[in-house]
Amino acid sequence: MKTWPVQDAKARFSEMLETCRREGPQLVTKHGEHAAVLVPVEEWERLNRTKRPTLKEWLLAETPKADLKIPSRKRYRMRPPPTF
Repeated sequence: MKTWPVQDAKARFSEMLETCRREGPQLVTKHGEHAAVLVPVEEWERLNRTKRPTLKEWLLAETPKADLKIPSRKRYRMRPPPTF
């Protein structure tokens, strides 16, 4: 993964974009610290698909739903019916 200082990334964005499309993710640094990554759209879509399943996929999955947290239902007092 090639590293681009933020000032170079700004000045040569088209080049960075083409490098990203050809070679893959490009790292942008600011003051020597990792700041951002430019990734090809295909990889971004793949990462987003694998990050979280859809509700349908999650419900149909054979894995246990142990991470499902169902809030407890509190008992509320019923209001009296209105009088006319």
